[in-house]
Amino acid sequence: MKYEILKLLAKNARYTVKEMAVMLDIAEKDVESAIAELEKDGLIKGYKAVIDWEKLDSAYVSAIIELNVVPKAGLGFEEVAEKIMKYDEVESVYLMSGVYDLNVVVKGKTLHDIAKFVAKELATIDSVTSTTTHFVMRRYKEMDVVLVDEKQDDRGQFWI
Repeated sequence: MKYEILKLLAKNARYTVKEMAVMLDIAEKDVESAIAELEKDGLIKGYKAVIDWEKLDSAYVSAIIELNVVPKAGLGFEEVAEKIMKYDEVESVYLMSGVYDLNVVVKGKTLHDIAKFVAKELATIDSVTSTTTHFVMRRYKEMDVVLVDEKQDDRGQFWI
């Protein structure tokens, strides 16, 4: 039952307890207690709205930063990841396998703001040996939510 509740909340965190109880064919009090337990156990970390920032005049710029890091003995990548997580500009930090070590998603008001943040903050961390910045040009889907309108894209249409 808890797994089904988590799937519903991941799909739409605005479902009411009553709606989930009906969908799962269980009592409302069972849904309430399961959610309380999931929150207490740390399986549910929070609830967020998925916002299409491109539709606002005050939209921001996002970038994905690849970091190569020299891990510290006994600490691995944890120390540098914890340091990076504390910056307000940082949305996400992931330990990766493959060509680079950490994937950092950052936001800023302008491309210049992000470039300055990478150069002055991330690149200067002792363990960081290199950075590669990829600016997000457009978001199509985020957290399982489609952000693009279903309008026909007329690029490639030729007028004769």
